[in-house]
Amino acid sequence: MTLLAGLLLLSSCFKGGKADSVALGVQDSVITAAKLLTMQRTPAYTVVTVGDPWKGGVLHRYVLVPSDSVLPEDLPEGTVVRTPIRQALVYSSVHTSLLRELGAIDAVRGVVDSQYFNDSIIAAGLKAGTIADCGNSMNPTVEKVIDMQPDAILLSPYQDASYGQIAKMDIPIIECADYLEYDPLGRAEWVKFYGELVGKRAEADSLYQAVVNAYNDMKQKASGAQSRPTVVTEMVINGIWNLPGGQSYMARILADAGGDYLWAGDENTGSLALDFDQVLAVAQDADYWFIKWTNINTLNDLQGAYELNKEMAAFKNKRVYVCDTDKTRFFDRIPFHPEVLLREFAAILHPELFPDFTNQMYHHID
Repeated sequence: MTLLAGLLLLSSCFKGGKADSVALGVQDSVITAAKLLTMQRTPAYTVVTVGDPWKGGVLHRYVLVPSDSVLPEDLPEGTVVRTPIRQALVYSSVHTSLLRELGAIDAVRGVVDSQYFNDSIIAAGLKAGTIADCGNSMNPTVEKVIDMQPDAILLSPYQDASYGQIAKMDIPIIECADYLEYDPLGRAEWVKFYGELVGKRAEADSLYQAVVNAYNDMKQKASGAQSRPTVVTEMVINGIWNLPGGQSYMARILADAGGDYLWAGDENTGSLALDFDQVLAVAQDADYWFIKWTNINTLNDLQGAYELNKEMAAFKNKRVYVCDTDKTRFFDRIPFHPEVLLREFAAILHPELFPDFTNQMYHHID
């Protein structure tokens, strides 16, 4: 089953919430936009169900029970997690950044692949030894994981994942499938799950509502633009130009920003691997070119990266914008703040609608 088919299946049989609610004896899901997540709250516990984006059905079900209460009898089937989590092993800086924003960074007590965590609090904790460096994400150091005694492990799932030794340690594994949501607000809505895990329900609900309001306000404003400039994104790297599919996260934000993404008719939710000539045939005359990469500060840098980049109309017309992923917090911030990326694109494509905005992620190169 394709990812899109799996998501559509989940959207129809998973999102309604009624059947699950009746079976579990709890209220309807408080989740409205995410396709891979339902969450039913009751006075005694919260049931969270993560959908399987590859095979359909359920990837994992969690029953979150406050740690200061007696464990209820006859709980629904699922992995019991006592909340709030206070000793988490976290695999991704995306989630440590979100926990910091929620005021729960103290819950992070261990990380893997520590070289990718740039947060000053995490760095200080690693240096002081208050946050454990548990080694490589593909093969964590079991002894360090045991020493830190995590009450949960937050990681991003992949198809047919087994998780090795940590799966045998009787520690709840929280499968953070937010990155597989292709709707911008759906991905951001996972903040409700993480807020519930760390005892920050109100903060998470408030944060999500603020994101929704800002996103919809900007989308509405961009819809009033008099034109829809054509857009191409990314660049050829090692002979391959990886472009967002037409139903992907990035494509949806570009559309909401008032852009005409040239692969919008494609049905893929992931990325497309094309060669330069394939992209040139479609996007040579694109009005704007957005790139996420490092050390591309001038058009000369872009031409130096690949000589034929100069054939793009956006290159010739100096309408190229680059996000330096080494200098911005793009990958940490954007997943739970799609309104930031929407504002970036809308302000570039329609400066007349956003005359006072200064871009933070993408900068113009000439």
